[in-house]
Amino acid sequence: MPLYQSSTYELGEDLEFDDIRYVRLNNTPNQQAVSRKLAALESCEAGLVTPSGAAAVSMALLAHLERGDHVIAQEGVYGGTRKLLDSLEATHGIRVTYVAGDDVEAWEQARTEKTRVLYVESLTNPCLDIAALDEAVVFARRHRLVSIIDNTFPTPINLRPAELGFDVVVHSASKSLNGHSDVVAGAIVGAQGPIERVRRFMNRMGVCLDPRACYLLMRGLKTLPLRMQAQNANGLALAKHLSLREDVERVRYPGLEGDPAYPAARRWFSGFGGVVTFTPKGGLARAQAILEKLRLPRIAPSLGGVETLICRPANTSHAGLPAATRESLGVTDAMLRVSLGIEAIEDLIEDFDQALAT
Repeated sequence: MPLYQSSTYELGEDLEFDDIRYVRLNNTPNQQAVSRKLAALESCEAGLVTPSGAAAVSMALLAHLERGDHVIAQEGVYGGTRKLLDSLEATHGIRVTYVAGDDVEAWEQARTEKTRVLYVESLTNPCLDIAALDEAVVFARRHRLVSIIDNTFPTPINLRPAELGFDVVVHSASKSLNGHSDVVAGAIVGAQGPIERVRRFMNRMGVCLDPRACYLLMRGLKTLPLRMQAQNANGLALAKHLSLREDVERVRYPGLEGDPAYPAARRWFSGFGGVVTFTPKGGLARAQAILEKLRLPRIAPSLGGVETLICRPANTSHAGLPAATRESLGVTDAMLRVSLGIEAIEDLIEDFDQALAT
C-alpha cells in the first residue's frame, strides 16, 4: 500500500466531527488500512492503531471507565500496565483489585456494583502464566463487564481471544506484529461498538499513529506468520534445552509439559511463542555474568523482533515497581527473559551453553 503522508484532506460534504478526514481523528488511509488488517487477523469487526502499546492499554481502559468505577485485573501483568493501573485511583478515582488469573472465586469476591472492566493478559510478562480465559469471558458476560485482554505475546497467529468471546483485544504492535524493532505502535481490536467508543475517546485525547508508522507496521505484518513459526520453534527448542541443565533453577515456557501453563496452552494456543523465562542457579551475580558472556542475543528491553534479545525484567519491564511487589509477582532479580528471534537455533543453544558454562 502507498504511504499517504498527508495529515489533512479536502473536506467535501459536511461531516460530523469524528468523520472529518484528519490524522488526529484516526481515519486516514494508512490508519484505516492497517486497522482493518489487524481486525481481520484477530477475527474482529474493527480496529485502531495507537502510538504505543501503553497507549493501546490506557485508551482501551479509560474509554470504558469513569470516576468511581472499579477494575478487576489479573496479577502479574506487564510492569508498565501495573504502573498505569496503580495510578488510576489517584488520577481518575478508579479503583483496581488484583486477582489470580485462575481463581474465579476471587473474581466474585472482588466484584462490586462499580466494577466495569475485567483485564487480563493471554500470557503474562514475564512469568508466562495463563488465566482461565474461558471462565473470564463467562464471568464478564454474567456481570455485564467489558472484558479486555492483552494478546501481545501470542499474537493472532497463536491465539485469537475474540473467538473465545473477549470484547476488546490490545497489543503492543512494536513487538511481534511489526517484528523488525523499528516501529513503536499499539493496536486495539474488537466489536464495532466498543472500538468506535475507544476511537471517539482517542480523538478527544489527541491520540493517533503517524501514517509512516502505519505503513511500516503494514509491511511488518506481511511476514508475521513466517516469523512466528520460526520463533515458536526456537522458543520450544531453547526451553527444552535449558530445562535439562542442572545449573538452571527454573524455566517458564507454556510449551513445556511440566509448566503450570501447559494444559491451558495446549487447549487454546496453536503455538507457544518465542519468549522463554529462566532463572539460573547462583543468583543475581551469575545471571549478570551470563548476560555479559552471551554473544548472539542483545541485552535490551522489548521483544518480538527478528533478533534474539535478553534482559532482566527486574531492571527493565518491572523496574518501576517496588522490589517487594516484584518479588510477590515472582519477578526475582536473577530472572532472565529471552525473546527468541529467527536465528539458527543450533547457534543460539551453543551460545547459551558457553555462557552458562562460565
